Amino acid sequence: MQKTYVLDTNVLIQAPYALQSFEDNHIVLPLAVLEELDALKSADGERGANARQTIRYLEVLRAQGNLIDGVPLPAGGTLRLEMNCVDVRLPEGFPEYKNDNRILKVCQALKEQQDKVVLVTKDILIRIKAQVMGIEAEDFTTEQAPISTEQYSGRCEVFVPEKVFEGFKKNGISPHDVYQVDEDGQKLPVALVCNQFVILRSDQSLRKTQLGRFNGKKIIPLRYKRKKPYGVTPRNVGQYFLQEALMTGAEEAPLVIVKGMAGTAKTFYTLAVGLEAMLEQETPQYRKILISRPNVHFDDDIGFLPGDEAEKIAPLLRPVIDNLELLVDQNEKERFADECSLSGKVDDLFDRCIIDAQALNFIRGRSVAKTYLVIDEAQNLTPKQAKGIITRAGMGTKIILLGDPQQIDHPLLDERTNGLSYAAEKMKGSPLCFQITMSAAECVRSALAMDAVQRM
Repeated sequence: MQKTYVLDTNVLIQAPYALQSFEDNHIVLPLAVLEELDALKSADGERGANARQTIRYLEVLRAQGNLIDGVPLPAGGTLRLEMNCVDVRLPEGFPEYKNDNRILKVCQALKEQQDKVVLVTKDILIRIKAQVMGIEAEDFTTEQAPISTEQYSGRCEVFVPEKVFEGFKKNGISPHDVYQVDEDGQKLPVALVCNQFVILRSDQSLRKTQLGRFNGKKIIPLRYKRKKPYGVTPRNVGQYFLQEALMTGAEEAPLVIVKGMAGTAKTFYTLAVGLEAMLEQETPQYRKILISRPNVHFDDDIGFLPGDEAEKIAPLLRPVIDNLELLVDQNEKERFADECSLSGKVDDLFDRCIIDAQALNFIRGRSVAKTYLVIDEAQNLTPKQAKGIITRAGMGTKIILLGDPQQIDHPLLDERTNGLSYAAEKMKGSPLCFQITMSAAECVRSALAMDAVQRM
């Protein structure tokens, strides 16, 4: 049975291709949506670009027929425009002049004419108001990753027969030799994903463990387990896996996606490996370390801030500077004895162009070659931004996306629709992508931070 979907503006400004995502069903755009697109078409940043893209597609459809009567879509459905249905009465307390309520009036009018009308909107409050009016409403889920508990973590734990376990370092282990156990103690086969990290446990002694990675054919030992990038030693299993992903060269692992809560040393370890590759190698692996941190309240307004680019983005770099201070002077007793000297060591990294920082909107559109590109707080990326960054990678470039899907500042994103989770889901199983999710138990910030993780 065909449905009629009424689209809110926020769907189109996040996913301009949404008009092509409803198969053979009917799409209705209220006039209020066109007015909001018109107001957004001159906006800077991704919102304005997506509004313009949507408008251009509507013009293509307009050339094919009358949008008031409806025009066919490539997938088999139709698209038509609907006026504001001024004769429809709203519940008391719903001001008619608000665009959200004008969209609801269209939904109500269509509902009175036919059975299956669905409002599609990213706005939770509109979905609540729709429920009050008895209108079915849902989120736009085409770009959604699974819920956080079901998202790919990049790691798993398996059991191995003792004889096979003993020969792991020399021969590796076939994925057919490992298994997991259900609640009843029954053995279950394991479906491993390419580049998935594995904790191996001997089935004769659970205390005997080894760490490995599935390379698509077999589970192999970690290559960089004994390394100490820039003097940093892994403190837990997650950091061993993280170190392996980061230290693997750009030719083999050009994309690394790291998820985890604050305090799990994502940024710290990433910078340590970058400095190791730039300063401790006879021939530097990369031209420079390039850092960017998306910020929904900042990216589009950077031009209005005083100073040059470095001064404009300085406030966003403070967390990065904090980590660099820990790395450039690892003597805990002397680190903060001379704040000026410490600051000078960090500034020297920027002055020598070992580390560079750019606003996200300056990175998009570039082709970045032989660069260690770090995108911190990547959970604030939209799926389109994440795709745009990953496709910027030139030869010899390694891209690292870091973030916590539980800490999102973007009003239209959540733990399932943000660019970090989207990229993780789409790149799952790619031989060119390493992924790891740090666990809460791997928080290393402080005793207080660890205690807060467990209590709050």
